[in-house]
Amino acid sequence: MGLLKTIFIILLFYYAFKFLARLFAPFLMKKAAETIQKKAQQQYGGQQHDKTTVPEGETVIDKKPRNQQQSKNSVGEYVDFEEIE
Repeated sequence: MGLLKTIFIILLFYYAFKFLARLFAPFLMKKAAETIQKKAQQQYGGQQHDKTTVPEGETVIDKKPRNQQQSKNSVGEYVDFEEIE
């Protein structure tokens, strides 16, 4: 009798979860999509606002390039050669 009661409770929770998931999933997905859309608009809107202050035809560099140091473990020098026929 205990086994049947346990199986019944498991099935009851399973079907209740499926029903509630179908009921609330669209609402949760809509909220998540709105949140992502707001973040994207804030990020894009901030970039767009900065670009409008630059006069047309000018070049803007956002960041300075890093100084790339050569590796101390160099392979060697490059030697240019010509083929001899």
